[in-house]
Amino acid sequence: MVSLRFLFPFPQWPGRRSAHLANSSSFHFSPAFVAATAATIVGATAGIGVALAMSPNPSNEIGDLPYHNPCDSAAFLSASVTLAESSSTAVEPKTGVLFPGVVDGARRLLGIGLRKKNVFGLKNIDVYAFGVYAEVNDVKKLREKYGVLSESEVRGSKEFFADVLDQDLRMTVRLQIVYGRLTIGSVRSAFEESVGNRLKKFSGSDNKELLKRFTSLFRDEYKLPRGSVIDLSREQGYILQTKINGKEVGSIQSKLLCQSILDLYIGDDPFDKKAKEDIGAGLTSLLQN
Repeated sequence: MVSLRFLFPFPQWPGRRSAHLANSSSFHFSPAFVAATAATIVGATAGIGVALAMSPNPSNEIGDLPYHNPCDSAAFLSASVTLAESSSTAVEPKTGVLFPGVVDGARRLLGIGLRKKNVFGLKNIDVYAFGVYAEVNDVKKLREKYGVLSESEVRGSKEFFADVLDQDLRMTVRLQIVYGRLTIGSVRSAFEESVGNRLKKFSGSDNKELLKRFTSLFRDEYKLPRGSVIDLSREQGYILQTKINGKEVGSIQSKLLCQSILDLYIGDDPFDKKAKEDIGAGLTSLLQN
């Protein structure tokens, strides 16, 4: 059983391990934001020109979710999670975002991480926190091959993560938005780049039609204020199901697309390397218990 504990000294913000961002996606930021960032870090004044896709005060037509940072309250000076317990809740310590220990009945939380974006080399922006979940019984199908491995052996096994990507295991990646000016257009552009690169990695071709089918699910009428939730789930039969704030916006049957999405978080070049290590430990726990 894997257990994580995060301690929050009040009233300061908690620290977090530095997440390694191995992939750059096309998130766009407003001129005022970039100029303010430049002025803070390098003493520059306004005048940074950049093409933008951010709205200042978006409203959510799917369901506006209030954003609550548990670090704002002394009641959350400490939080702990045992990933094998259904009643647990995990906290991404830098942003204070909460992740339930279980979603969709028996899909257990394996690990959490943070997606960042660097703005012109000036400042890292926290875009979203993410949690990766897996169906317990599906993971146990790998027990015969990997059940005897230690946690360190799993972490170092490329074959193990390749099997997790390849097998028809039900999994969910939950994205919780923490950047308040993110638009659906910038999310669409980011996926066009990052998922497009993975589709080419696994198939050797661009697969533009498949990529467009996926990115077109993120329509302009969907707003993403801070606190919004995007669920990307691999369902039985290699069906990628996409939800925004609990509402299904589309499903696509494609093993290649499922692999490409999950590869962003547990592949050879993940968004957050430390998160991938935690996810490996979580998978090991499910295999051995």
